[in-house]
Amino acid sequence: MTRAPPPLASDWCLFLDVDGTLIELTDTPSQTVADAEIKALLRQVSLRLGGAVALVSGRQLSTLDRLFEPLRLPSSGLHGIERRNAQGTLQGGTFIDSNLDRARAAIREFAISHPGALLEDKLRTVAIHFRLAPHAADAARALADELLEGVGEQYQIQPGDMMLEIKPRGLSKATAIRSFMQEHPFRDRRPVFIGDDLTDQEGFPAVEAMGGISIGVGDRVTGQYHLDGVAQVRDWLKGESQLGQTHSGPTQRKPR
Repeated sequence: MTRAPPPLASDWCLFLDVDGTLIELTDTPSQTVADAEIKALLRQVSLRLGGAVALVSGRQLSTLDRLFEPLRLPSSGLHGIERRNAQGTLQGGTFIDSNLDRARAAIREFAISHPGALLEDKLRTVAIHFRLAPHAADAARALADELLEGVGEQYQIQPGDMMLEIKPRGLSKATAIRSFMQEHPFRDRRPVFIGDDLTDQEGFPAVEAMGGISIGVGDRVTGQYHLDGVAQVRDWLKGESQLGQTHSGPTQRKPR
């Protein structure tokens, strides 16, 4: 039986992935839109939790702000590389990482020769998307491996849903969550992380180690609890997902 998470409690804090968790995945990153419903829902939940709600995404902070405007929630972008706390203090400057210039050019050429593939340049990371070119998946992985060798051990490949991203090593959604948990209004609350993709998986043990809760969305990741998709995540945030379901405690998270 699928285990739905327990109802949202007032002494929790929430860390929320965006694409595939709060918003349905789209064919290309530029097509994504945050609708009025999710903006209103995030505002309501944030008020209920005293502001202890943060977006934890692979998107840039600037993109998150555009998506969710006029909301400006505490947020982490680029898989932990950028972070803005509840007081508005920024960590992790925005700049063009010239070490990735060769990768930018190579992925751009790859996209030309593999119609449907595309380069997403996030300045401090670069990604190959192949959702519209599934036939190019193996070639994209081979290219990412080759490019990684060229930039050295300080970088890593972050796999995602039909994409591969080259990013600096050492920062992640887990490190971002740990930093938030040292600050007001997250400190002394029970952390809950909800995500759907491989980039979220390492964040799950981070919240579990702090006595928190991990909630996997869809079938790509495994948390202590499970929600089927974006619609069910929104229902849970509204307090509606328990209707017709049972709750009997956390499941043992499978090793990956």
